[in-house]
Amino acid sequence: MSLLKTTVGWVCSIVVGMLGFCMPASATAGFDPFAAAGIEQRTGARIPLETGFTDQDGRVVRLGELLQGRPVLLAPVYFTCPNVCGAQLATLFQVLASVGYRVGKDYDVIAYSFNPDETPANARVERDKLGKQWPQLIDAPGVHFLVGDEAAAKALSNAIGFRYRYDPAIRQYAHVSAVGVLTSQGQLSRWLYGLGYQATDLRLAITEAGRGQVGSLGDRLLLLCYHYDPKTGGYDSLVMGALRVGGLATVFALAGFIGLALHRERCRQRSGE
Repeated sequence: MSLLKTTVGWVCSIVVGMLGFCMPASATAGFDPFAAAGIEQRTGARIPLETGFTDQDGRVVRLGELLQGRPVLLAPVYFTCPNVCGAQLATLFQVLASVGYRVGKDYDVIAYSFNPDETPANARVERDKLGKQWPQLIDAPGVHFLVGDEAAAKALSNAIGFRYRYDPAIRQYAHVSAVGVLTSQGQLSRWLYGLGYQATDLRLAITEAGRGQVGSLGDRLLLLCYHYDPKTGGYDSLVMGALRVGGLATVFALAGFIGLALHRERCRQRSGE
């Protein structure tokens, strides 16, 4: 029953989020959420390590302090979001529950708010809500829910290419749903977009960001069989890609063979005449 409620909640959040972009023109005149929100690909960019935030317990921390030699999953959200942010975090932890890696051992999670009006209490409410469903993940020492002032939020968001904007007409933020994957040094490795990524995508992203320090030999060999597609934010099988290319080549080869055979047959018929 709890899974059904969670699923229904996600669907409702997505629908509400879509409706938020379909407000009457009078309510959103001059504001284009599709132009305001987005992600600029900045692979290799480093997060501002000296930038300070406050965690869900009211403790002031620098981003550099949260890097513990492991890959980091970085989720830009705001905790009072009425649309998709709750579903975004729920999706992340649901998928992490089946990844097989250990939070606080193989990777860490940072969810930060880009809404400067939010407080540690807002972060704690969201954390506690998720903790009811995934307590073993949420209670791990490597999971952090952060809030900060406008300067801190912009510094981090700009560094990773995450664009958002506040719409005062509806008192909401226009933003996309995505999870960034950082290396242990705080460099952006990959983005996973939306709510549709799979456990394989997340596991491969963590393995890749770990640069040989995370995952088994089998995981690293599996990574050789996949490539990251920045357009979809997921991993595609190189084998399937090769098969698709090979299949297309076979079709062209057969077409050429048939065409050549028909040409020769016509030539023989003309010679017989």
